[in-house]
Amino acid sequence: MTESLHRQTELAEMAEQPEVLDRPEETEQITTSPARGENALAAARDHLLSLQHANGWWKGELQTNVTMDAEDLLLRQFLGIRTEPETIEAANWIRSQQRSDGTWATFHDGPGDLSTTVEAYIGLKLAGDDVDAAHMAGARQWILDHGGLENTRVFTRIWLALFGEWSWQDLPAMPPELILLPSWVPLNVADWGCWARQTVVPLTVLCSLQPQRDLGIGVAELRSGRNPGSAQPGSAGVPLLSWERFFHGLDRVLHGYERFPVRSVRQHAMRRAAEWIVARQEADGSWGGIQPPWVYSLMALNVLGYPLDHPVLREGLAGLERFLIREQTSTGVLRRLEACQSPVWDTVLSMQALSDAGVPSDHPALRRSVEFVCSEEIGVRGDWAVRRPELPPSGWAFEFDNDGYPDIDDTAEALLALNRVGASELPEVQGAIERGRRWLKGMQSRDGGWAAFDADNTRQLVTKLPFCDFGAVIDPPSADVTAHAVEALCVLGNGHDTAVRRGVQWLLTHQESDGSWFGRWGANHIYGTGAAVPALVRAGLDRDHLALMRAVRWLEEHQNADGGWGEDLRSYQEPGWIGRGVSTPSQTAWALLALLALDRHDTAPVRSGIDYLEAVQRPDGGWDEPQFTGTGFPGDFYINYHLYRQIFPLNALGRYRRAVDGR
Repeated sequence: MTESLHRQTELAEMAEQPEVLDRPEETEQITTSPARGENALAAARDHLLSLQHANGWWKGELQTNVTMDAEDLLLRQFLGIRTEPETIEAANWIRSQQRSDGTWATFHDGPGDLSTTVEAYIGLKLAGDDVDAAHMAGARQWILDHGGLENTRVFTRIWLALFGEWSWQDLPAMPPELILLPSWVPLNVADWGCWARQTVVPLTVLCSLQPQRDLGIGVAELRSGRNPGSAQPGSAGVPLLSWERFFHGLDRVLHGYERFPVRSVRQHAMRRAAEWIVARQEADGSWGGIQPPWVYSLMALNVLGYPLDHPVLREGLAGLERFLIREQTSTGVLRRLEACQSPVWDTVLSMQALSDAGVPSDHPALRRSVEFVCSEEIGVRGDWAVRRPELPPSGWAFEFDNDGYPDIDDTAEALLALNRVGASELPEVQGAIERGRRWLKGMQSRDGGWAAFDADNTRQLVTKLPFCDFGAVIDPPSADVTAHAVEALCVLGNGHDTAVRRGVQWLLTHQESDGSWFGRWGANHIYGTGAAVPALVRAGLDRDHLALMRAVRWLEEHQNADGGWGEDLRSYQEPGWIGRGVSTPSQTAWALLALLALDRHDTAPVRSGIDYLEAVQRPDGGWDEPQFTGTGFPGDFYINYHLYRQIFPLNALGRYRRAVDGR
């Protein structure tokens, strides 16, 4: 891929307008109304085509929450590079996301989140907002009512410690000697999920060197004076024989070691940690293409003595600019930071949606997308090779430059896309498919499932550490990724392979008691079920198989009165929300994809679902969806993929029309 493509940051106008497919001409003899979904399909198809970049890719905004923006200001304050204009613009965005109760949430219409609200408050105070202003006073009171700084998550307190607003001694110890553990020793870096290990390694440097830089403000008013809400070691609430008691004891030992480390070992660990961090910087300057390891790596290297003009830091800071979105409004510029970006993911999903909509494989838009996808195949080894050292490299990642971490989900969808658009006769495409298929099969875990980035990343021990109070830290197989891998391998002719049979068994074993499947990377049981059912049908299960009939019953029982489906993100923590929520275009489409895979297009639930998509479609062929339907960490971190609302309804409408038309 060319350097200019790697550095492209925003969707741009097409250099040439995409070809518009011919539509049947209206004649005077046609007096009946269009068939159900037909007009919606055509409008959605043309809208998605119009969003393609000239270089063949699609990329929608990946929206998260304001911790990204507050922490961006804190990073720049730590490095001494924060400027007034960017502070004003980021503060405008943070203020715009505050709710009437004074809080900030982790997803649209979700409950207030303590750590998010604390970080947003600090960001606004850093920007000069008056602490007695109504919006600040309301936030502060809510924070105090919910336990203050003392009840925030570990990551928020690390940010406070970096500026002397929290004691390093009151944080879990994370020694850099962790980097020296071999892969067979529990708690080694390979035991962590890829996103977690990239975050933990720089944090061990920071937690050991314990820097304190000037914040320029104080936040003592956010302390409640209470003890943290979690049970303390040795209290009656902690069983005598428990991992919690063991690791709290270990934490005390490690704190003691921090005071008197073995100097030669510590120096060696610091060198290894720095080398490990630098080796994993991506071509765009990021680490893993995601915010947490990116910002901690920049700070860790700076504390280790890397100046801001060092190429690693210079590229890292420059790369952040690619992830910034600026929006001009009547109240000023709103500046927000994407936690990551998804051009490969958005592109391979768009290719399949357009194919479902009847766009021919020789359409210029699809030909350009094939060239882009083939250029994004990865040919280098990453951390996945620790568990699969003999497997030749391949696969696709989420982002433009995320070559160190190809992921299984993107690879499966890339293979499906390349196969769907009929480009497999091209030698370069044939080679990419074959290499990707081999890598995909090789990344299957021992239990038969597939995870997102690693194989057999299932050791639970790291989840017991006091440090791990936020987000998933391991990468076990999930139903949605396993389903996508099974479907891809079946489409490519491997349906009778042992790998697929084991994957099918994994899915059947992990079906929930209510007939649904848990969705790890999308919200939630609707997403998991929408992935599992088509994969199982493709793998050869009879459409009246008990598992599939139970899934149908669950979907039909959870359809909303308006014909759509929706599932609130609180379902990850509160079972009462499972399958319940305001209808959304993307979640409605996921449910329809499952039902359509079972040839249920001529049923009332499917017709009502199609009618819902038609009814809420915008005049330009797109859909609105403020709800977050993507998942980063279940229970903690959520995503609004702005193209989900365009891609998946087009999938559903296309497959519905093909089924009705007998194609």
